[in-house]
Amino acid sequence: MNDYILTVGLEIHAQLRTKTKMFCDSKNDPDELRPNANICPICMGHPGTLPTINKEAVRHVLKVGIALGGTLADFTEFDRKNYFYPDIPKGYQLSQYEFPLVRGGELRGVKITRVHLEEDTATSLHKDSSILPFRQLADKGSGESASRGISKSSVLKDSDTSFSKGGIKSEGFSLIDFNRAGVPLMELVTEPVIRSAKEAGDFARELQLLLRYLGVSDANMEKGEMRIEANISLSKKSEGEEGELGTKVEVKNLNSFRAVERAIAYEAERHASLLDLGEKVKQETRGWDENTGKTFSQRSKEEAEDYRYFPDPDLPKLVIREIPEFKEEILRKEMPELPDAKRARYRELSLKESDIETLVGSRSLSNLFEAMAKGRVEKEALLLAANYLTSDLLGLIKKHKLDQDRADFLFTPEAIAELILMVTKKELSSRGAKDVLAVLFEKGGDPRALAMTLGLLQQNDKAGLRKVAEGIIAANEKVALDYKGGKMAALQFLVGQGMKATKGAANPEMLREIFVSLLR
Repeated sequence: MNDYILTVGLEIHAQLRTKTKMFCDSKNDPDELRPNANICPICMGHPGTLPTINKEAVRHVLKVGIALGGTLADFTEFDRKNYFYPDIPKGYQLSQYEFPLVRGGELRGVKITRVHLEEDTATSLHKDSSILPFRQLADKGSGESASRGISKSSVLKDSDTSFSKGGIKSEGFSLIDFNRAGVPLMELVTEPVIRSAKEAGDFARELQLLLRYLGVSDANMEKGEMRIEANISLSKKSEGEEGELGTKVEVKNLNSFRAVERAIAYEAERHASLLDLGEKVKQETRGWDENTGKTFSQRSKEEAEDYRYFPDPDLPKLVIREIPEFKEEILRKEMPELPDAKRARYRELSLKESDIETLVGSRSLSNLFEAMAKGRVEKEALLLAANYLTSDLLGLIKKHKLDQDRADFLFTPEAIAELILMVTKKELSSRGAKDVLAVLFEKGGDPRALAMTLGLLQQNDKAGLRKVAEGIIAANEKVALDYKGGKMAALQFLVGQGMKATKGAANPEMLREIFVSLLR
């Protein structure tokens, strides 16, 4: 690999959050469990139907363009992308070719070629002979990328299907669910400037975060709401330095960031092995097999000419500047603080980089932190709060298998602020705070009242702590002698026993001072 230059370009599709589909009034509901429930003559491609552009979807893509620093289109139109697969009911897909909504822009140092709108395909369900709940079958599909793997023998036949309680028995063919057909789909294409698998994964993660901040897409990869295709090539260093790229291979069906990185790394090694043997890399489209960790050949790569693009005659041309709700100054006012701006603000608070990334990446944790910051909590307390949120609270979220981006808490931001202030005032030990937080997480309540009920309020009574220390020394005479002999670890053991005896309620610093005083 040292003799080669890796070049990667990404094509990323993200379903947009709208009430209805791209060109009709059918409901856009990614959580619908019933097959073919949200369909109509328009999204099913019935003859004589006329599509209507979803304005909200257009607004979403324009906001993405602004966030990326791209150039918004002055004029745009929709084109017919002609190809036939079972998941395309019309025999063509409504997309954008010559006049995308956004050109240019940048994210994480990766230059963007274009961002445009199109309609999603239906969900193709491919199963060998088996019985599975329908939703499990649906989760196996990946739209266009999966349906292209259908063989000629995979024709749907009513006689080949039998129904069983709670599931569908398939005899090695494909089923189509049209709920997703026509859902607004944003496609973002990067320039071929990515140089490593990690850089590609980091870019995709940052784009997902940006889409969520803007509120334009949930971009859940496990639901197929964000899907990634990687164009990969390898060239000799001498050729790469002259700007010549190697033969491009497209890898589809990448439904996780880990898969993106693994597939790119695998293809880079595969290309290098072929080139080292003096063989040529074949330009083609390949799929990704998560189980084997390898790509596999699907078909030769299509070019734009193969799709016979032409402007759709049923949809109006859009002159963006003439439509008030599409004007950039109006859209900017609706946009929230974006991830990079939030990172910069958190750095001014001297938060650790790891805490910053965790907070920025989780709306639930970030909202708690923001509420505390607005409450004018002292900087020291904010730093401590960030640590508790990104370690202890996040640990509880993961333990209970909640979505850290959307977790609903039983406690208020004020309760967390009070808990942190109790720690800074040394009314509650770090151990005690963790215990109170666990109860707050599961039941809610007032942190001070909980600390009192649990007997966790920190003891600062020197006389009482002295009696505790004397009892521990009497019970651990050898350890006490070890400390007197210079073993500092022995002191830590004694303090630990004191904390245990007081159930974590003792002031550890005061307890340490008392032990030192008694053992002089």
